[in-house]
Amino acid sequence: MSSKATVDHPLISSPTHSLPQDSSESQVLLEIPDSYHKDHNHSHKDSKNEKESGRGKKRMKITTKKLLIILFFILSTISLLRLLRITTTGTSQPPTLSQSQQEKNTRLHASNTHRTYSPSKLDVDLTVKEFQLLTSIISQRVPCNLLIFGIRPQTLQLSSLNSGGTTIFLEDDPEKLLAIRRTKEGMQMYKIEHQAAAKEAYNLLRHARTHPDCAPEAQPLQSSKCRLALTQLPKEIYELKWDVVVVDGPSGDKPEAPARMAAIYTTSMIARFGNNTDVLVHDVDRTVEKWFSWEFLCHENLISSKGKLWHFRIVESSTSTSFCSNATVRIM
Repeated sequence: MSSKATVDHPLISSPTHSLPQDSSESQVLLEIPDSYHKDHNHSHKDSKNEKESGRGKKRMKITTKKLLIILFFILSTISLLRLLRITTTGTSQPPTLSQSQQEKNTRLHASNTHRTYSPSKLDVDLTVKEFQLLTSIISQRVPCNLLIFGIRPQTLQLSSLNSGGTTIFLEDDPEKLLAIRRTKEGMQMYKIEHQAAAKEAYNLLRHARTHPDCAPEAQPLQSSKCRLALTQLPKEIYELKWDVVVVDGPSGDKPEAPARMAAIYTTSMIARFGNNTDVLVHDVDRTVEKWFSWEFLCHENLISSKGKLWHFRIVESSTSTSFCSNATVRIM
């Protein structure tokens, strides 16, 4: 019996690929240095800190933006409230005025609203010299029959100057008449109508020159067909012989306003039946007063003047066929 020899074949191994467990080299290769852990942890912390810092900055930016928006709205609200306060104050309480300015505004408001009249509130249009001429003429004839077209502060004084005589005022403003009657009882005042406006002056003058009813001998005046004749005056105006006639109304201060064409013409007619009547016309610097005074009161009858006041003296001439002895005045 042959015995089989047993041969133990060595295991195939590679010393280069097999490392002993206790090899120090193995420890060197597998072991991670502490510095690596420290650096890694430090970088991780830095990354975390950077993220947190970025979030903080972002959060700070958002907070700042919100604060700016809130601040903007607060300032806008304050500005709006101040504006509303200023508007409310300006509407409810006007700026404080001085006492003199307040009184002036009160007078202007009253005059524009009610057109009230009193001598102290009217504009004084007669100068001192004009008024002196007027009073001197009346003083020479008192007591007399005094007729006045229009009312002014000074002309109201003429009634007391003509003590014992007859003074009559003719006024076209009803409110003015009403106010005067409350304070000046006993004065004879009548409201009259002046239909012709200042802008009609030229056409009315042409009418008077060509219409026979406008001639000086055409009587009675109450029934005259002349467009310049005042035919609705109180009866005593036509019946009395007038010593002094003052033409200072109506206003005639605007083209549409009633003017004095008819007053001057009517005065010239009644003066020719008077007692050497003194006629005074105010505002002769204006075209209407100048034209119609030359046409119906005549240059040869002008005896004196002061400022804008002309003084004519008309002698009795009821049979005359013309107002003036010279040629017709040429209107320029």
